Amino acid sequence: MVRQRTLKTLTKAVGVGLHGGQRVELTLRPAPPDTGIVFRRVDLPVPVDIPVSAQSVTDTRLASTISNGGAKVHTVEHLMSACAGLGVDNLYVDITAEEVPILDGSSASFVFLLQSAGIELQNAPRRFIRVRRPVEIREGEGENLKWARLEPYHGYKLGFEIDFAHRAIDSTGQRYEFDLGAGQYSRDIARARTFGFTKDVEMMRSRGLGLGAGMDNAIVMDDYRVLNAGGLRYDDEFVKHKILDAMGDLYLIGKPLLAAYSAFRSGHALNNKLIRALLADQDAFEVVSFGDERQAPVGFAQPARAW
Repeated sequence: MVRQRTLKTLTKAVGVGLHGGQRVELTLRPAPPDTGIVFRRVDLPVPVDIPVSAQSVTDTRLASTISNGGAKVHTVEHLMSACAGLGVDNLYVDITAEEVPILDGSSASFVFLLQSAGIELQNAPRRFIRVRRPVEIREGEGENLKWARLEPYHGYKLGFEIDFAHRAIDSTGQRYEFDLGAGQYSRDIARARTFGFTKDVEMMRSRGLGLGAGMDNAIVMDDYRVLNAGGLRYDDEFVKHKILDAMGDLYLIGKPLLAAYSAFRSGHALNNKLIRALLADQDAFEVVSFGDERQAPVGFAQPARAW
C-alpha cells in the first residue's frame, strides 16, 4: 500500500521571523500515524498544540497564520510546502516564537532539514483528498480579477500565472506548471524565494511587518530591477515562488490532494478560501487510499528523490 510518512529522527534550525524579526528555534520531530502536522508553541507557560487544518488559518495578510485559542504561528507556508513536496504526513513542529523562521526565503532549507532527518514509511495507509468535480473561487473584475480552481486529476499538478506590471518581473516567465509526480520539487520549486519591493518597506515596517527581511532571505527590487547581487536562482523564480506558496497553503487542508490546481494572481487568502469551499461541498471530494501501489498516481508510492 501507499504508506504514511514521518521523519526517522528529529532535526533543528535557528533563524529569524520574516515579519516579526525575532529569533526562533524550530525542532521537527517524528509523529505517529494519523497525527498530521502539529505546530507546538513550546515557549508559552503551558505549551499549546496547533494542528494544521483549513479552519486553523486565521490570518492571510502577507503569509498564512494558524491559531488555536490565543496561540498563533505565522508564516507556516514555506515549511508546509516542503512537507507537501516531500510527502511528509505526520510531524511535530516545536517552535519557540510565533513565527516560523524565514531562513533563506524559500523552502530549500526546510527540504534539507527534512531529508537530513530521513523520511520513514509508517505502517498505515496514506489518505488523499481526491477532487471529484471542479471548485473555483473568483474575486474582482477586469484589472483586479483573481481566481483559483481545483479540478479532478489523477495526481497533483499546479499551474500559476502572475501579473505584477513590474519591469524586473515582466522580463521573467509569467506562467509555470509543475506536476509533483513527474517533476522534482527539490530541484524545480523549493529554491524559489519570496520577494518584495523597496517602496513597500517603510509601509510594512510601520505595521510591524517585514522586520526580519533582507537580501539574504528575499528577492528585493526597486522600481526597475532586482537588487540582489546574485540575481535570480531561476529564470522564472517569481512565479515558481507563487507555486511554492500555493503548495504550502493547500497542504493546510490536512491531507495530500489529488487534483489539478490552477490560479491567476491568487494568494494566501484565496488559496484558503478555495480549500474551505472544497471541504464545504461533500460531493466535490472523497478521501481515498491505495492498498495497491500500482493504483496510485506515478511518483506517489515512494518518498521524493533527494537533490
